[in-house]
Amino acid sequence: MIPAPILLFTYNRLPHTRNTINALLQNKAAAQSDIYIFSDGPAHAAMIDSVKHVRNYLKTIKGFKNIYIKERTKNYGLGNNIIEGVSEIVNSRGRVIVVEDDLISSPYFLDFMNDGLHTYQDDEQVISIHGYTYPVKQKLPETFFIKGADCLGWATWKRGWKDFEPDGAILLKKLNESNLTYEFDFKGNYPFTQMLKDQINGKNTSWAVRWYASAFLKEKYTLYPGKSLIYHTGGDGSGTNTGLDSLLDVRLAETPVQLKKINIAQNADAYNAFAEFYKKLANPPFLYKVKRKFKQYIHNRHRSIDRS
Repeated sequence: MIPAPILLFTYNRLPHTRNTINALLQNKAAAQSDIYIFSDGPAHAAMIDSVKHVRNYLKTIKGFKNIYIKERTKNYGLGNNIIEGVSEIVNSRGRVIVVEDDLISSPYFLDFMNDGLHTYQDDEQVISIHGYTYPVKQKLPETFFIKGADCLGWATWKRGWKDFEPDGAILLKKLNESNLTYEFDFKGNYPFTQMLKDQINGKNTSWAVRWYASAFLKEKYTLYPGKSLIYHTGGDGSGTNTGLDSLLDVRLAETPVQLKKINIAQNADAYNAFAEFYKKLANPPFLYKVKRKFKQYIHNRHRSIDRS
């Protein structure tokens, strides 16, 4: 089985990008995998140097079968960079594994992605394979399905990506007409519908909420591992789309996920566990909010000192 090409989306965070690459190289499939790196252009003059540092590093990367680097000549923003990059490569290669520059993968991540793509390649109900699993309290099955799609280390096929609807207004209309916003928001526990409204109104550029909505409305399913194969480092305040947040912290899987074909249907227990976690994510405990506010203050103070 030939591994699917890896797509990496980067911007201006050299340490994060280096950590993401180093983690991917710990996967045994990396040496047989092509990697396509989409380096977004600087949004303004202050970002020119940091983007340049990332691009200089990208030219030194070794260890993958083939390395292709596309340097955007202008700033696309994360959403447009991912949408155009995924569309370009999945249409030519048929399947892709997608990571961003703030994701640390387990050594078993690529195997799970490739095995999932192979196992469910002919199952139209399955739209994607996901690597990250939320740190829920409940014990989860080895693998399970949730309706929709997700965005932290994932893979799909050309047939899956063709269901992506970039027009948020069309998606919102369908959700409202079908009275699905409550389920879409995981029993009303997380404001995904509001995120979609904000995207429509230009308050965010989220590709992820549109990917989720596209899959959800088509009643397509995403396969998750029972233990997380991805660690998200973007909650350190360095990203343009995320702030300081540790609620997404997980322990990376230290053993492979055993993947065998299971019934394609939403796992009710996993859905309820996700809904409970989303409730906490949307309304974190008071003490956590105090700690996060303090960390944000320290983070901003350090950035001010660094700039002076």
